[in-house]
Amino acid sequence: MQDRFVARITQVPEILATPLIPLLGASFSGHISKAELENLIADSGMEKNELLLALLPIAAALANPPISDFYVGAIAIGRSGDLYMGANMELAGEALGQAVHAEQNAISHAWLKGEAGIEDIIVNASPCGHCRQFINELVQGSDIRIHLPGQATAPLAHYLPYAFGPKDLNITAPLLTPQSIELALETDDPLLIEALDQANQSYAPYSSNHAAVAIETHDGQVFVGRYAENAAFNPSMMPLQMALGCLMRHNLGFDAIERVVLLESSAGKISLANASVAALCAVTQVQLEHVVAEPC
Repeated sequence: MQDRFVARITQVPEILATPLIPLLGASFSGHISKAELENLIADSGMEKNELLLALLPIAAALANPPISDFYVGAIAIGRSGDLYMGANMELAGEALGQAVHAEQNAISHAWLKGEAGIEDIIVNASPCGHCRQFINELVQGSDIRIHLPGQATAPLAHYLPYAFGPKDLNITAPLLTPQSIELALETDDPLLIEALDQANQSYAPYSSNHAAVAIETHDGQVFVGRYAENAAFNPSMMPLQMALGCLMRHNLGFDAIERVVLLESSAGKISLANASVAALCAVTQVQLEHVVAEPC
């Protein structure tokens, strides 16, 4: 079991902790398949919703909050039935706008794994307005069920009445809808090829700045993030934030970073380069490689 879970596993009921511990090995990064979830339910004898709430201390163990020291864990359940954990991430010394919220981290985790919809979100603290707005950007976002300790389950519409979202800006293919962007770049660099592929799956209906980040570590692993815009603009999730969150879910520190590439469209109304440089400087001396691709 990874060290980061040692203290948290004591907060999990013993009937669940026993079958859960074998899953928390070196490769665990917060993903529990539908089959593994069903086995946990069967082995623990717990009711599903009770079990999901009981898993929150494990999700919170993925957090990195050097500013707030407030650990938040979230779990997104995809349409596939798989579970995707996420936690809050803060960049020490950087503006608070560079922070990633637990719900964002969990949703981006599911998106990067190919989920086209979220059914439920389980979180250990009531979603803030920022996160409610971010969830509302998703496919059928207002119907997503929110589970909180000690409260009845309710759809997002209960927490965000009279919502403003993609439909208000005439967007008919919201976040998590498969995208069909076509950016072109002549390169044989594997990291740039990966960044290009991710940018072609990014979500930027408001600025047209389809973008992605690819991080390569010293041991050759690659972690990616895609740009995810929001109708309210500010809750948009930067691709670097998403990639760093992915790195941390895999239990790697910022000192593991070897290369970082930001690839974005030349057709964008904005650029993410300056904000990405500022965030990256907060965690590593590795320089950002900025590449612009052309729409086909």
